[in-house]
Amino acid sequence: MPDTPRMTLFSLTERAMSAQMVRMNAATSNLANAGAVARKEGEAYRPIRAVFASELDRASGMASVSAGAMQRADVAPVKRYDPGHPLADADGNVWEAAVDETAEMVEIMESARQYQNLVQALQTAKQLMLETLRSE
Repeated sequence: MPDTPRMTLFSLTERAMSAQMVRMNAATSNLANAGAVARKEGEAYRPIRAVFASELDRASGMASVSAGAMQRADVAPVKRYDPGHPLADADGNVWEAAVDETAEMVEIMESARQYQNLVQALQTAKQLMLETLRSE
């Protein structure tokens, strides 16, 4: 078994920041596809979410997070009657992505806030380390 580097505050925070970026990117992708239409139900855009996994570093006892995979939400697209739309089927229907724009904006704001908190934690840790070195 190869020696893995011991987890530090910096590597832990790096993983958490990376996970928040994945979360934010998924939400912005969903927001960008809000209102997208398709000819068939199976072709309609379905929102995505990051699936996170917890990882324990046995050497340090610290747990971190990683974005394991992306998963499509199990929400049905919205059937809309729009016979003038170029993608309308023979019955005049199109299938619109079921993206809740408000929920996606909240997801973006929450992930941005968490990212900001992690940056602040790193700045505080750096400042404390510098103060410790100066006092010796």
